[in-house]
Amino acid sequence: MILNILGIDLGSTQTCAIIAQKDDEGLKIIGFSKSKTNGVKKGAITNIELASKSIEEAVRNAEMMSGVHYHKVVVSISGAYTKSVDSIGVVNIPNHEIGIKEIHRAVSTAKHTANIPSGYEIIHVLPYNFKVNDLEHVDDPLGMSGSRLEVSTHIVISQESHIKNLKKAVELADLRVDNIVLSGYASSIACLDDSEKELGSVLIDMGGAICDMVVHTGNSIRYNDCLQIGSINITQDLSMALHTPLKEAEKIKLNYAALSQQPNALIQIPTMGDEKRVNEVSLDIISEVIYARAEETLMILAKILSDNRYANSIGGGVVLTGGMTKLAGIDELAPATFDNRSIRIATARRDLITSFNEIFNDPENTCAIGLCLYGAGYFTPYELDSNEKLRYKGEIENYNRQIRQEIIPQKEVETEIKSDFFDENLQENDTIAIQEQLDFKETREKKSGLFSSVWHKIINQF
Repeated sequence: MILNILGIDLGSTQTCAIIAQKDDEGLKIIGFSKSKTNGVKKGAITNIELASKSIEEAVRNAEMMSGVHYHKVVVSISGAYTKSVDSIGVVNIPNHEIGIKEIHRAVSTAKHTANIPSGYEIIHVLPYNFKVNDLEHVDDPLGMSGSRLEVSTHIVISQESHIKNLKKAVELADLRVDNIVLSGYASSIACLDDSEKELGSVLIDMGGAICDMVVHTGNSIRYNDCLQIGSINITQDLSMALHTPLKEAEKIKLNYAALSQQPNALIQIPTMGDEKRVNEVSLDIISEVIYARAEETLMILAKILSDNRYANSIGGGVVLTGGMTKLAGIDELAPATFDNRSIRIATARRDLITSFNEIFNDPENTCAIGLCLYGAGYFTPYELDSNEKLRYKGEIENYNRQIRQEIIPQKEVETEIKSDFFDENLQENDTIAIQEQLDFKETREKKSGLFSSVWHKIINQF
């Protein structure tokens, strides 16, 4: 079965849409487009209509390139307006065998016991540690025997109003949101390899207006944060320092990599308010402005990391991605800022998905590629998604297998539905529900017998 996934990364400066196709041969990108984002500032939607038009333009062009329609839509949400809480769920296992339903119960219990602030909705419930009876640090409890299952979870939440605004902007573009994914989480799916996840790594997606940070250890992310500074701040600094329009400052920033090859060059730039008049500016001044802001950004990120309780458990180092990492020299500046930790400038992994080199080589596309990977089943082994549905490894293969099976007679289908309904509830609820059905059946039989005897008496009288 072919599954076409549309990933939409609604950034503060640009919107990226990617269509990926999953089939028996794997996952490949077949459609790609970008558009300038309007109506979004610092990761939050400030004008729904303008944001919707940005999404619509990017998706339309991606569709034209792919020539296919999508089956699933996965949209990113900025970390600027998200928080996180940790929670533990404990359940008993009456039949002493742990299956998908028992894991679902445990994760759902953690969700219900979490301290969620008023006005917030859950985006992810991510289990990072399982405990079966007294056995701790269980990677995957599926199929294990035990009488007690405990799960520790990291729960990502966002303001209800922000989620509604995001969904409305997407729906105005004639799309239906299937899943909302934290942008930093999506980037970590696309970038981090198995060794970095196992040893513990920090992924920082340095975007146009914000920098998303997630700490990934073991099976899941354990921490997420956001710094509301990005490459657009460099553009603003250049505009003010050089007294030139923002669009000219953006051109200078984008061309800085080429300009840095000419250290003694003088650059002619138009003056703000009178673009016909030009000034000559030394490249040294431009370099000082760019590196001052870049260094400040990296220092703040390093401070956030050093204050984090997971700072000493990230043996995999720091992984940087996003558009701001294309800035010339940032790979040399970062190691000194992060206390000489291992630094890697990353793009999406090529072993998970295939595509054109120009899409892979651009770190701006990391999040959108990660959204497609999430839709294709590359996520935490077990988690509750933005719809509070349990996602687990192999679910798509199981779904495809069911599609290929022969149609079951209607009577058997109804029996399975009833069975699934009872299995999803706790055992005590099952007992109550079954007892209620027996009581109802007994009452109905009594009423039926009473009516029959009365009817016979009436007939005998005539």
